[in-house]
Amino acid sequence: MPGNAPPLTDEAELLLAYIAQQRDGLRNTAFGLTDDQARLTPTAGSLSIGGLVKHVAATERHWIDLALQRQRPAPREDQEQGYFDGFRLREDETLAGALAAYEEVAAETEAAMAGVDMGTPVPVPKGVPWFPADVDAWSVRWVLLHLVEETARHAGHADIIREAIDGATMYPLMAAVEGWPATEWLKPWEPAKT
Repeated sequence: MPGNAPPLTDEAELLLAYIAQQRDGLRNTAFGLTDDQARLTPTAGSLSIGGLVKHVAATERHWIDLALQRQRPAPREDQEQGYFDGFRLREDETLAGALAAYEEVAAETEAAMAGVDMGTPVPVPKGVPWFPADVDAWSVRWVLLHLVEETARHAGHADIIREAIDGATMYPLMAAVEGWPATEWLKPWEPAKT
């Protein structure tokens, strides 16, 4: 997808296009990385590109389930450990696997939102400290806008992490992913010569 979402007029399609654009930004930060590089945490925090891909996929799935009032079985592993594992690419996981899972989530979101009224109320879960206690419901529209914001925030984190790994930045990575020709002012990213 080019650097901008298309100028669609259907609200649902436009919101989904913005989510797709931000997904692409996050996926582009993983382009050309090895599994070991995707596990690196080169900044002051504990975030890695592989972990961010996993986290954003799980977050998107959670919000779409919430919007549709869909329940999934609880994970078997310890809740706290499962939460922290959601932010890292474990040794038994691959970047390709995390990206494939993210693609599945994206397809689920597109299918789930087809034909959904953007004004449909989405009950706000109670007893969650970061959710407002004085709001009874959001709308599906609000949920999709929130996913744009959530995905964009983490794509920005991934931009910083990727630059710390090998100096790669957004436009050269996007040019490499999309096969843009080199110009005087923009060269597609290439792996460092060893």
